[in-house]
Amino acid sequence: MTVQKKLPEFQALKKVHVIGVCGTLMAPFAAFLKRRGIEVTGSDENIYPPMSDVLKSAGVELFLGYRAENLERMQVRPDLVVIGNVIQATNPEARAAIDGGYAYTSLPQAMELLLLGQTRNLVVSGTHGKTTTSSLLAHTLNFCEKNPNFFIGGVSLDLPFSFQVSQTGPGNFFVLEGDEYDTAFWDKVPKFNHYLPDDVILTSVEFDHADIYSDFEAVMRAFRGLLERIRKNGRLIACYDYASVRELVRTAEWKYPVEVISYGSDGSRGARFTPGKIFVEADATRFEVLDHEKGGVVVDELRIRAPGQHNVLNALAVWIVTHKLNLDPDQVRSALEKFRGVKRRQEVRGEVRGVMVMDDFAHHPTAVRETLRALRQRYPSKRLVTVFEPRSATSRRKIFQKDYAVAFGEADVIFIAQPYDQSRIASENQFSSQELVSDLVQVGKVAHLMVTVDQGVQQVGTFAREGDLVAVLSNGGFDGFIAKLLTQLQT
Repeated sequence: MTVQKKLPEFQALKKVHVIGVCGTLMAPFAAFLKRRGIEVTGSDENIYPPMSDVLKSAGVELFLGYRAENLERMQVRPDLVVIGNVIQATNPEARAAIDGGYAYTSLPQAMELLLLGQTRNLVVSGTHGKTTTSSLLAHTLNFCEKNPNFFIGGVSLDLPFSFQVSQTGPGNFFVLEGDEYDTAFWDKVPKFNHYLPDDVILTSVEFDHADIYSDFEAVMRAFRGLLERIRKNGRLIACYDYASVRELVRTAEWKYPVEVISYGSDGSRGARFTPGKIFVEADATRFEVLDHEKGGVVVDELRIRAPGQHNVLNALAVWIVTHKLNLDPDQVRSALEKFRGVKRRQEVRGEVRGVMVMDDFAHHPTAVRETLRALRQRYPSKRLVTVFEPRSATSRRKIFQKDYAVAFGEADVIFIAQPYDQSRIASENQFSSQELVSDLVQVGKVAHLMVTVDQGVQQVGTFAREGDLVAVLSNGGFDGFIAKLLTQLQT
C-alpha cells in the first residue's frame, strides 16, 4: 500500500471525494463539507433514503457504483479522498485513489486530525442506543444554547443536520456517535479509537458485528480501549444493567482517575441514578429520577415522547451529562420533552385505511425485543404485526438464531424475510429464516416466511386490517418494502 500523504489543512480543502458516501456517518460528513463551501462528490453502490436524501439536499454529486473512472470524471483533482469502512482493499475506485497518489484517509482519522484536537468530546457509545442518545444529547445542548458541534450516524428530527461544526476551540462541545465498527481496511481498529474522548456515555455492550469481531472478548477489548482513552478530567457515564459494562469499569486501566457515574433500571446492580415511578401517557412517558447516593430520593422528574424502558435510560444518561455540566435544569427538562427522535427509530411512515406503518432500525435481538416492548406499551390496543429483514452482518449469521424466537415475544404476527446476501458466509454459519419461523410457530406465534420482498408486500398488505400497527425492522433499504407496502395498502 502507498504511504499515506500528510492530510491538507481543513481550511485548505477545496475538493473532496467520498467513496462509500451513503454510509450513515459518511453522508452527514459529505453534506457538512458541501455546506462549508467545499466541492464534494461521492460514490456508492447502494443509494437509498434517508442518506440519499441528505446528500441530495446538500447538493453532493453522486456516482452509482465504484469505478476508477469516477476520479477521472472530476474537472478538479480532489485535495482529499475519504474512503469508507465498508470499502474493501480490492475496490477499484479506492485502489485508483491510493495507487494514483491522492491524499486519502478514513473518516475517523480525518476527524481526529482535522477537528477534535481541542474540543471537549462527548462520545456516545455502546451496542444499542447510540444514535438516539447522541441525537438527544446534541439537541439538548443546542436547546440550552451551547452551540455544540455534533456528528451523528442518523437523521435527527430535531437538528438541522447530522454533522455540524460551529466552534472548534478549547472548551467547545463536540457530540460524537462512537461506533465500534472498524475504521478502514488499512486501519482495523474501532472508529471511536480516533475520537479523543473526554466524556463517554456507555449504553450497553453485547456481541455484534460478527464480520469483524471473532468473539465477545474481542468486543470487550475494543470497548476497554475506548474507556482507557478517556482524557484527563474526563468522566464515564455507564449503564450498569449490563454485567459487561460493570466488568469494563472494574478492569479498565486508567492512567489517571476517571469519574464514573452509573445509571440503570434499578439500584440492585449498584447504579447511582435510576428511574423511579414511570407513568406511561398517551403521547409521552414521564418518570422520576432517583439518586441512590442520597438514599434513593427523587431529584428530578422528566418527560419524553419516545416510549420504552430503553428510551427512559437513554434520556437518563443525557440528563446525567447535563447535570454534570451544570446546565439549567428547566431548560434540560424542556429539551428532553421536546425531543422528537431520529428517522428510522419508531418512525411512522404512513397510515392507510387505518393501518399504521412504522420503520425501525432494530436488528440485534435485544433491540428487536426492546422496540417491540415499547410499541406494545405505547399502542396496547393495536394488533402488532412485525416484519423483520435479517440484514446486518450479525443477523445474517446463526449466532442469535434461537434468541430471535424470544425477541419477537410481544408481536402478534411475524413476517420474516429471507436474509440479505449470504454469499460470503459459509453455509454452516448462515442464519435460517425458515428455522426462525418454525421456532416461532412452535411457541404458539403466528409467523410467516417471506420468500421475496414483493411477495412479502402482497402477504402483509392482504393480511393487515384496520387498527393494525405494522412495524418493519431492518437496518437497510429492504428493497423499498415500506413504500411498496403503503402503495399496496391503497389498492
